[in-house]
Amino acid sequence: MGNRLTKIYTRTGDSGETGLGDGSRIAKTASRVEAMGNADELNSVLGILVDEPLPESISECLFNVQHTLFDIGGELSIPGHNLVKPDQVVYLEHTLDQLNKDLPPLKDFILPGGARSAAVCHLARSVCRRLERSLFAVDD
Repeated sequence: MGNRLTKIYTRTGDSGETGLGDGSRIAKTASRVEAMGNADELNSVLGILVDEPLPESISECLFNVQHTLFDIGGELSIPGHNLVKPDQVVYLEHTLDQLNKDLPPLKDFILPGGARSAAVCHLARSVCRRLERSLFAVDD
């Protein structure tokens, strides 16, 4: 996309609407806007997580996920425009497979908390689940 916001307000008055990347306007309560906000929130939570001491491979993965989340937000802001590429999905699936291969089967729910980085991971997981639900609600 390459566009950079230079200010966070427009002073045009919005009457409860927001502008999309294609110039159209929709209600701020629209499912598309909700999904855009959830993608942005998840990216912010991951930004907190990458500031934690993590293995380089995890930091690199999170960096890639953050860029994919920017692409998801871009896709949502321009209806009908596809930015997320199949290789991004394959990368995420492969990375998850690698991270999970040596873990024992999960038998119980895990109580969120523990180390700060673990708690932030739980927060990211729950925001990600909300993002997933909101993406299914987007009407195209």
